[in-house]
Amino acid sequence: MATHVIVGAGPVGSAVAQELLDRGQHVRVVTRSGSGIDGVEPVAADAADAQRLTEITAGAQAVYNCVNPPYHRWQEVWPPISAALLAAAERNDAVLATTANLYGYGPVSAPMTEQTPLAATGTKGTVRNEMWREALAAHEAGRVRAFEVRGSDYLGGNSYLSTVITPAWRKGRTAWVPAALDVPHTFTDVRDVATLLVTGVADERAWGRAWHVPSNDPVTLREVGATAARQLGVANKVRSLPYAAVWAAGVVSPFLRELRETQHQFRRPFVLDSTLAQQTFGLHPHEFTDSIAYDLEHGTPAPGSKN
Repeated sequence: MATHVIVGAGPVGSAVAQELLDRGQHVRVVTRSGSGIDGVEPVAADAADAQRLTEITAGAQAVYNCVNPPYHRWQEVWPPISAALLAAAERNDAVLATTANLYGYGPVSAPMTEQTPLAATGTKGTVRNEMWREALAAHEAGRVRAFEVRGSDYLGGNSYLSTVITPAWRKGRTAWVPAALDVPHTFTDVRDVATLLVTGVADERAWGRAWHVPSNDPVTLREVGATAARQLGVANKVRSLPYAAVWAAGVVSPFLRELRETQHQFRRPFVLDSTLAQQTFGLHPHEFTDSIAYDLEHGTPAPGSKN
């Protein structure tokens, strides 16, 4: 039985852990608090501590970067964590599998493929791009086996549905989202992120490059709300928060200030092409309605729930 070390226990980290457990693997999860789902070996540690992380990952087949620092601290928090993960994987000859996103592409005017230039100029996009360049350079130098998977905005936790829409409905309110409601947008199920990460670790075709997570055809946020409302049996009360309001709120809120950089993703079409990963590995995304149901179950409690 191989040992797999997951750093981070958020929606993606937990999905990766469950995927590995379902495959009969030994799973070690590293977080500051030592948390993790049932069945894993939890370890409390600072992900930026390279020496400690190297000790924890000794003998591991793979190290999974599923960390999710606070938005407004990416520039200071990500570099030491990324360096520690890369060092641990290199020293222990473990595959480094990184969970990434689409911020590195910056504003786009066509569906994104793995060949789309990494043209971001904002803080978050440039931070992620530098992380990938360093990992890719180490891979090409023969120091480590590394790859990353890039998904769009999640369904399954830490999503607009679970953090903005459902909480408002639970209080009997209208959900105001910092986005246009009727532009096509790709959403990615966290379980599909997990499947591609785990698949890539065991398949050398994945190493040394980035892959787009198998995702369904784009939908609108209005469709997301309508589908969730039908499943919950509530009214689809979703409204668009104008960009000017997002900008103004960012004056006092560090989190909302960081949303300014990524507003293009939700104000005009933002489409992910995952054809390459689907064809290469024979993977397919979960059905859209199933992804919504999973988000409602694992993101936040349904309206009226006491859980």
